[in-house]
Formats: sequence, structure tokens, C-alpha cells
Amino acid sequence: MDGAPTAPEMTGTVEQQVARVPLVLHRRNFSWLTERISGVAEQPAPRWWWVAFAITSSIATFGLFCIGYLISTGVGTWGNQIPVGWAWDITNFVFWIGIGHAGTLISAILFLLRQKWRTSINRSAEAMTLFAVICAAVFPGIHVGRFWMAWYLAPAPNNWAIWQNFRSPLMWDVFAVSTYFTVSVLFWYTGLIPDLATLRDRATTKVRKFLFGIFACGWRGSNRNWRHYEMAYLLLAGLSTPLVLSVHSVVSFDFATSVLPTWHTTIFPPYFVAGAIFGGFAMVLTLLLPARAIFKLHDVITPQHVDKMAKIILLTGSFVAYAYAMEFFVAWYSGNSYERFAFWNRIFGPYWWYWWFGMLFCNCLSPQLFWFKWCRRNVFVVFFVSMCVNAGMWFERFIIIAGGLTRDFLPSSWRVYHPTWVDIWTYIGTIGIFTSLFLLFIRFLPMIAMSEVKTAVPEADPHYGIPPGTQSVSPGGKERTR
Repeated sequence: MDGAPTAPEMTGTVEQQVARVPLVLHRRNFSWLTERISGVAEQPAPRWWWVAFAITSSIATFGLFCIGYLISTGVGTWGNQIPVGWAWDITNFVFWIGIGHAGTLISAILFLLRQKWRTSINRSAEAMTLFAVICAAVFPGIHVGRFWMAWYLAPAPNNWAIWQNFRSPLMWDVFAVSTYFTVSVLFWYTGLIPDLATLRDRATTKVRKFLFGIFACGWRGSNRNWRHYEMAYLLLAGLSTPLVLSVHSVVSFDFATSVLPTWHTTIFPPYFVAGAIFGGFAMVLTLLLPARAIFKLHDVITPQHVDKMAKIILLTGSFVAYAYAMEFFVAWYSGNSYERFAFWNRIFGPYWWYWWFGMLFCNCLSPQLFWFKWCRRNVFVVFFVSMCVNAGMWFERFIIIAGGLTRDFLPSSWRVYHPTWVDIWTYIGTIGIFTSLFLLFIRFLPMIAMSEVKTAVPEADPHYGIPPGTQSVSPGGKERTR
């Protein structure tokens, strides 16, 4: 690690001092940041990582067994019945798709808005997006029963001259989710290229040097490389931004285009988008707060980052609470007896505690703690609220889907849905897949975008590039120790 030089005595205004010295200090002192972030991927995996990966991969393996058991036996192994044809399968699909929205929001929209604070969290959020979409893609394929026929959803010619039904929301899901995943992979990989080159140059084995050299695409850090990189990143950010609004709006059309009470409503597109960002940011905090503590990244993922993400959770949580209130208001104001009964059933029906605990407490009340600054700066409070939101968003999707189907127009067909062990363990298995993939990501790739942090930090804190324990000259002319 390079040593940090002590800056000379400075005179002049604060702006003049910051303009003269910090960039030199950064260029010479950011080796500590490279060393710390790259070291996570280069050093041997610690014992806790092996224990965590063994647990999560075992859960993922059992989840894959449940999927295989479902395919070989049939969807009767699930608790689905008439009238609840959609249950945990589509609930989990919507849940995982929603989680993936925070990554695109942090990467694309905040990049276009020139929000520099995103640079410390965008890499992990983008990876989270990819893993969440992978988990989400499992459920539409297997809930149809004959998953080997799922390729018919692609608009490809076939021998039977069967063309896809483009009026079906299921087709819209296929195009929206596949486009979202493709663009997210390109955006994530493009941002990785400079850091892959750093790992290539630091590699100590021929295998690592060869692999990182291939994936770094010949990156040399020249002006031409950076010019093309910045243009490609900007274009992908512009392409990704509409996806934040469109993908979950399309998912909401699965319900809004029906005639079922609580589903047939025009508020669903913005309601689902706000809920997706709400749940996605909660999952980002759920993953990053433990990683921040384990890898001692407090000076990279600062309290300001946690504070800003908590504020976004408060904002989107308020949108979600407003949407809940408007749903009940419209049901009452419409004078439709079916709508009124459906929402009354949501509060006092067979899934009443899902609404009171999941939707009211977890999604509406717990984020209100973030009105207070001390709550936003307390990592334990932030982690608790994030876990509440994760649970609450799953309960919300279940109430919308299974709760809406349990009581349809025919009282003679009313039945309460109960999940089977295959339902439960298939969902738990996707959690294992998600966490296993994230553990592999932080083990082999830099979880912080080093190149972006180095370009963003000088505008925020002229002393950020100075390693802890060294001295520098503050803008006021006084020595400062990190």
C-alpha cells in the first residue's frame, strides 16, 4: 500500500486549497481503496464465507429438488386449487421482480441525475438485480406445469404454425422481463470493465490474469477507452431508465386487465413501481449493511449513503401507503358492492393478519421511523425496518393475488388457500439461490465500483483518498488525522 504524503502548509481560500492539493493526494493515495476492495476478491475466502455458502447452497439445492419434484409429479404438489389458481408461484415472481428494481434505479436514474453517492452501492445493487430476476424467472416457467413447452412463449416459427397470443399479459411479462434482464446484464458488465482490468493487472496467477484479461476486453485506461466507456454507459443508462417504469407496470397489467375485484384498477402501474423501488432499496440495505460491517467498509459506504437510502424508503413507502388508502377510497366511492366486500374481506377475512401485520405495520408504519435522523443513522434500526419492508412486500403480493382469488364472484367456489411443503421450500430455495449467487459475487468480483468511487469522491470530500491513520492538511490549514 502506498504511503500518504503529508501535504505542505497551505494559504488562500478553502476553494483554492481544495483545488490545489486534493487531486494529487487522490491519485497517490487511492491505492488503499484499490487494495481494500480488490483484497476481498483476491484473498482466500474466510471461514464465515464457507459456512454461509454451505448453508445457502444446501437450501438452494433442496429448492432445486422441489422444482424437479414439481416437474416430475405435477402442479398438484402445490396448494393451488379452484379458485386460487395463482398463489405462491406468482406471488414469488412479482416479489423477486420488484427487488430487482433498486439496482436499475441506483445505476441508471441516479447516474443521469448526477448523484455521486450512488457509486459506493451501485455495483452490489446491479448484481442483486440480476440474481433477483434469475429467481423470478423460475416461477413463470414452472407454474404452467409443462415447463418444456415454455419456449412457445418466444415468437419463433414452429412446425404447428402456432403464434403467440400477444393480448395475453403473460406474453408482455416475457418481453418485459427478458428485456430488463438483458439490459441489466449489459449495464452491470460495462461498469465492471475498468475494475476487471485492475484485477487483471493485480493478478498473481496465470489463470486469473488470463480470465480477467479476457473479460476486461483489452482495457488500458487510455483516453479513447474512457471516452467509449462513458458513452456506452450513458446510452445504457438512458435505455435502462424507461425499464424502471415499464417492467413492473407490465407486471401489474397481469392483474389490472382482469375483471376481478381488487385487481381491476388503474392505480396498479404506479403503485407497483413505487412498491418495487420500496422493496428493492430495502433489500439493498439488507445485503449491504452486513457486508459493510464484515468487510469494514464504513469509510466507503458511509452513514450518508445509509441516510439517503433510508430517505428513499420513506418516500416510496409513503407512496405505497397513499396507494393503499386510495384503493379503499375508490372501493367505497365507486359504490360497487363487490369491490367494497373484497376490501372488507382483505381486512377481516381469512388473511386478515397478513394485512394488519404485513401491509399496515411493515409497509406503512415501520418506515415512518425514518422521519427521525437518529433512526436513519442507526444501522440496527435501518436493518430492522428493511427486514420489515422485505416481509411486508411479500405479504402485500400474496394478499393481492391469493387474497383476491379466495373470494371471487361465486360464493359456492370460495376456498382458502394453504401452501404445501413444496410451495414453501421452493420459495425458500430461491432465497438460497439468491444469497448463494450474491456470496459468489462478493467472493470473486469487486463489490464496490472502484473506478467510479475514485472519480466521485474528490467532489464530496477532499480528504477521502487519505488512508486511515495518516495526516493531511485540512482546508482550514490544520492537520487532520483519519
